Amino acid sequence: MQKKIFVTGISTEVGKTVASAILTEALEADYWKPIQAGDLDNSDSHKIEKYISNKKTKIHPNSYALNTPMSPHASAEIDNRTINLEEIQEPTTENHLVIEGAGGILVPLNDENTILDLIKPEYHVIVVSRHYLGSINHTLLTVNLLKEKGFNVSIIFSGEQHPTTEEIIKKMTNIPVIGRIDEEPYFDQNVIREYAETFKSTL
Repeated sequence: MQKKIFVTGISTEVGKTVASAILTEALEADYWKPIQAGDLDNSDSHKIEKYISNKKTKIHPNSYALNTPMSPHASAEIDNRTINLEEIQEPTTENHLVIEGAGGILVPLNDENTILDLIKPEYHVIVVSRHYLGSINHTLLTVNLLKEKGFNVSIIFSGEQHPTTEEIIKKMTNIPVIGRIDEEPYFDQNVIREYAETFKSTL
């Protein structure tokens, strides 16, 4: 059965792209980042391409490729554009699909919509949580809102292990943990492949 996974984070720079690469590799899935803001020459799609080694994955083009590394609504404004949800059409594929959001779920796309509006009911949402002061609050807010909206939610922990943080999040959210991605000295195809092997059983 085709899986559609939406990867979101509790904030920005928490490891969503590495997590997306591991999931893409584990499932040999297609990858799609609907909105890329900034870093267009080394975008998340470019990083995924560099990280994965399977031959099945197809990387679909962004619906919006914006020039400034800011919240999508602000970045679009600088480019004299407005993000329109109707222009964000999920690519057609018979393969599994990993979709990577931008920032957290309440990041604005325009004056009315947020990343949350991109998440379809059939998507399995995976929240990437990284420990920092305030991360428990951000994780619980994210997970609880997604659960409230009726989504199937799991979590991936990223970065240096912090057992007390991870334990309380597990207890209070009671959702499946796909795995954890350690603070590695670097990520390359081999490291991504190793994680993909260990994550397969929980996907």
